Amino acid sequence: MTATSTGDAAKAVVRRNTEEVQGGGNWALFDELFADDFVDHTPQPGVTADKRGVRALYQGLRAAFPDFHAVIHWQSVEDGLVTTYKVYYGTHRGTFLGIPPTGRAIHLGAALLRRPAC
Repeated sequence: MTATSTGDAAKAVVRRNTEEVQGGGNWALFDELFADDFVDHTPQPGVTADKRGVRALYQGLRAAFPDFHAVIHWQSVEDGLVTTYKVYYGTHRGTFLGIPPTGRAIHLGAALLRRPAC
């Protein structure tokens, strides 16, 4: 595999996580994409910094924001590290991080770095 095709494959893994897992709730794909020894270096409050904790976070987001999804604006890859800039959207319909539902639309820009094994 060439460096370009390896980089494209790495970006595709991150895109699938964003669109199909975070946005679509595909938990079978989550199990496929995340290694059992995955470590989250920026864990969110109330979840562990492992695969189980990230799954709980994603499920909590989907429960609190049923229309949760992201729009990827750009991705780059260097030495297997994928940087993705995306904006998350959703409507606050359930309790999240102790905050009761407000019914308000949210949007949150994020630049995230991932090193998928491909």
